[in-house]
Amino acid sequence: MTPEEIFGSNIIEKKMQSVGLALEELLVTAQKQDCLTIGIYESAKLLIADPDSAVLCVLAADDDEDDVALQIHFTLLQSFCCDNGIPILRVSGVHRLQRLLGQPHAALETNRNQEELGDLHCMLVTNPQADHCRLQEVGNYCQESRRLDQWVPELVLQER
Repeated sequence: MTPEEIFGSNIIEKKMQSVGLALEELLVTAQKQDCLTIGIYESAKLLIADPDSAVLCVLAADDDEDDVALQIHFTLLQSFCCDNGIPILRVSGVHRLQRLLGQPHAALETNRNQEELGDLHCMLVTNPQADHCRLQEVGNYCQESRRLDQWVPELVLQER
């Protein structure tokens, strides 16, 4: 049974919008508090050095990305996070994340500015005090999804 069959699609849609807003606020707050690690390699280094400091792993990729290397990195990060009890959330809407985290020109000049943009495909929230109520809301969504056998919940960030 899918969540839509259990709860109805309208309730699920509102819940996902609420969780999406909570995630956006959490990421912005964590970035301001210097509690956000951005980048696949930076995140992997942090997870190896201090896995207990990570409280949420966000893996971001749009549906049209067919990068095999990226998918392999995601698989390895997901496995590590599952083994260490770190909630994981897959997110589509990389352009929204770029604007949200202060990179508004990213969508216009993706290839030329790739080096200076940073890698938003993986982000770790590393401070348990970073906007605690928003972290709790996102964490609850991840737990609810796992109970429904969706081990890596997915979320679509809405363009605004």
